[in-house]
Amino acid sequence: MSDDAFGARMVAQMPYLRAFAISLSGSYSLADDLVQETLVKAWSHADSFQPGTNFRAWLVTILRNTYFSDYRKRSREVQDSDNVLAEQIPVKGGQEAKATMADVQNALNELPPEQREILLMIGITELSYEEAAQICNVPIGTVKSRLNRARAKLAEHLGLTTLNDIDSDPTVSDLATRMPGRVV
Repeated sequence: MSDDAFGARMVAQMPYLRAFAISLSGSYSLADDLVQETLVKAWSHADSFQPGTNFRAWLVTILRNTYFSDYRKRSREVQDSDNVLAEQIPVKGGQEAKATMADVQNALNELPPEQREILLMIGITELSYEEAAQICNVPIGTVKSRLNRARAKLAEHLGLTTLNDIDSDPTVSDLATRMPGRVV
């Protein structure tokens, strides 16, 4: 069968396909999409049609299988056209988080060892000022000043200039929120 003849047969079946698609989906717009997808699949698999068999039945089978495949797929999906649910996802994509974490690690490596040590003790291990002072054998005031300098240098290395810059980046804000009395 030539492409023109095959195409003409498909066009002739469109009203029947559309009626069946409407009855399956209950929606005119979904039905139109379903018919279009069916015709694309039929055209791309024209060689699988057996001449002498029922052409309409073959197209209806493709339409029905496409509908149920899409239906199963849609049942696993959640409509979120206004991004309300997407905005609730606490972690950004893996690539961004890894790149940000690499930037944070590089910035931490740029800090003097005594500042980095205090920053990690208080920011990551969540030690109190008193505990950090005891471990480092320095006064609490020294811990606070090292921490303040470390935060400022970290923010400078990361190009963060305001509190909003830190709060908008989950990787950095997670580190920063664990630091009492942060000043940027």
